[in-house]
Amino acid sequence: MAPLGLIDIGGTTIKFAVWQDSTLTRHHAVTTPTTKAAFMDLLQREVEQMKAQAAIVGVGISSPGAVNQATGVIEGASAIPYIHNFPIQAELTARFKLPVSIENDANCAALAEASTGAGQGATSLAFLVIGTGVGGALIFNQQIWHGAHLFGGEFGYTKINTAGTLSELGTVPNAIHRYQQATNQTGKMTGQQLYQLADTGDEVARHEINTMYAALAQGIFNIQYSFDPEKIILGGGVSNNSDLIPGIQRALTAIYQQVKIATLKPTLVTCQYTDEANLRGAAVDFEQSQNH
Repeated sequence: MAPLGLIDIGGTTIKFAVWQDSTLTRHHAVTTPTTKAAFMDLLQREVEQMKAQAAIVGVGISSPGAVNQATGVIEGASAIPYIHNFPIQAELTARFKLPVSIENDANCAALAEASTGAGQGATSLAFLVIGTGVGGALIFNQQIWHGAHLFGGEFGYTKINTAGTLSELGTVPNAIHRYQQATNQTGKMTGQQLYQLADTGDEVARHEINTMYAALAQGIFNIQYSFDPEKIILGGGVSNNSDLIPGIQRALTAIYQQVKIATLKPTLVTCQYTDEANLRGAAVDFEQSQNH
């Protein structure tokens, strides 16, 4: 396939790369500008440099927010307010003088995993991004399921018991927050420190980690029985922790003991791609957009 320009828009940095022969080249990051004008100029400059270095045939973009592919507008909200609610795809197409595709960043990561990563060979999968909150994506027949209101895969909103949402209960930063509230502690604490406390017998730390696993297990159980994907892929920083899947499996065992009728067990895997996932998925999305 002919080379593509790729852009991954993030709140702190914007990553750029050229996709050629299924490989990312000229991969680098630039601090995210503070204004729309500076942002548009940066993207145009970077794409001009890509054109000078490779005969790119289009530009695939991964972006935060609810990307409406029918209108070319990024709806919703994100850490970069100026990218929202104007025809950004049309403006960039005019500036680049090339076809442009834009897709949500979690959806891009899911497409990367589905095409050549941890979900390769599966026709359906759910992808959970576990960070400060829980985001995600659904894929059916190798295509993103956007939903009627662009909320397909927004698993973080789902309620867990009466205690809160999956985003509130199922993440390490919120487990740390609960631990510090319970122990009247302040200051910076890492997930690694919380796990170390649990390992050395701190019952409060252990309780909060188990609360996180129980929330994730309940969310995963509900996803499996609502959508029945072949695989559920776990991404985000916590996916590097070797105890993540065993911890969730322990919590799932408790659910299956309560819900005797349920026998279908989810296939859980951690993501293959980390910081390259959004760029790789933007390439997949561009190719799909040209085939429609």
